[in-house]
Amino acid sequence: MRIYRIALGQFQRLRIASFWLIAAILGSFLLFIHSGWEHPNPGSYDIEELIELSGLGLIGIAILGRLWCTLYIGGRKSSELVQDGPYSMTRNPLYFFSTVGAVGVGAQTGSIVIALICGFLTALILSLTLQREAIFLRERFGASFNAYAERVPAFFPDPRLFSDPQTLSILPQRLYRTLLDGLVFFLAMPTFELIEHLQDRALLPILLRMY
Repeated sequence: MRIYRIALGQFQRLRIASFWLIAAILGSFLLFIHSGWEHPNPGSYDIEELIELSGLGLIGIAILGRLWCTLYIGGRKSSELVQDGPYSMTRNPLYFFSTVGAVGVGAQTGSIVIALICGFLTALILSLTLQREAIFLRERFGASFNAYAERVPAFFPDPRLFSDPQTLSILPQRLYRTLLDGLVFFLAMPTFELIEHLQDRALLPILLRMY
């Protein structure tokens, strides 16, 4: 079935279902995968720990970035062509920050490879979603969206394009919901710490080590 033949609401539901399916499959594999970085000698760098801390930083950036986006897009996604703030640098900043968060989640395993895999899979699913949304926006806003699409990149932000309005209308409920959704990212830290603890106690077998 071609992407433009699927209704936008149905496509969004498919995107969410795909995320949960991939998360379940990937999570089942991660039960038996351990970071390949050995614990360091005293006085040397703990690379596994650095990867995990860097991942926490990425998760923090993702949550703040998603909140920033919600300030501009909350409640206006289908009714207005938002082009200010983060939307002046990329047409899909929510998806960009979500991908950053996915890399941060994967980094909680202490593996750079797993972090990149998580980011790649997230970006792959979201790339299909943004294509379908672009069709909807083009049909709804016509020439205005075409001009916006020619000027602003679809995914990776271009800070040189940044512009901001003098005033901004905020919907607090949307902001709170985005914050709660984003905090789920932080659950990766205790989850993978528990898995590592079970592996260290030989309660879960380690079948593969990844750097």
